[in-house]
Amino acid sequence: MTTYAFHPHTLPTVPVEGSEAVFPVRRILCVGRNYAAHRREMGGDERDPPFFFAKPADAVTTGAEIPYPPATSDLHHEIELVVALKAGGANLSPERAIACVYGYAVGVDLTRRDLQGAAKAKGQPWEAGKAFDASAPISAIRVMDAPAPEAAVTLSVNGTERQRGQIGDMIWNVGEIIAKASALWTLAAGDLIFTGTPEGVAAIVRGDRVVGEVEGVGRLEFTVV
Repeated sequence: MTTYAFHPHTLPTVPVEGSEAVFPVRRILCVGRNYAAHRREMGGDERDPPFFFAKPADAVTTGAEIPYPPATSDLHHEIELVVALKAGGANLSPERAIACVYGYAVGVDLTRRDLQGAAKAKGQPWEAGKAFDASAPISAIRVMDAPAPEAAVTLSVNGTERQRGQIGDMIWNVGEIIAKASALWTLAAGDLIFTGTPEGVAAIVRGDRVVGEVEGVGRLEFTVV
């Protein structure tokens, strides 16, 4: 019997729509600049191989209120389709990768843009800008086939739309993203992959009401406090 030095932390979980089951989160991988317009918005314009960064599993939150994080004055929203895996492996083909998908959710990659920008300027890691507490708000996971290419991806703040794209606008599709990730890590059940954001990322402040939606997948709402 294992004896722990202290009581183990609670495993982060995400609700599964229409079920009493919850999805146990193993890790979170995020894809950067996977929409052409957002790539241009952030200073690039090529179909480079997708690049990844990570958030800790306990960055996920399904709360109606999201705390404004410390050490920043430039918190940004990034609406994303999230892929939840039920299986994994290494060096998967895109076809095998799709078979690993358990379901999909709506997520917002919250970013301390000022800290990210300072780190990028110095060639330093992005963790302080991306991997902070409650930086991955997420909706319940819907067990379903992949959303249609024309499915809208939108985000509004206080009723004003800021981001709009379509699943088909992604430079790298879901199967390709999972396959590329599996060449870098051995993926497994419980992994979440944030697949990138359309153009229109911008700052949010305390009191803002954020509503994100991926057509056919779900809706995510929270207030920054």
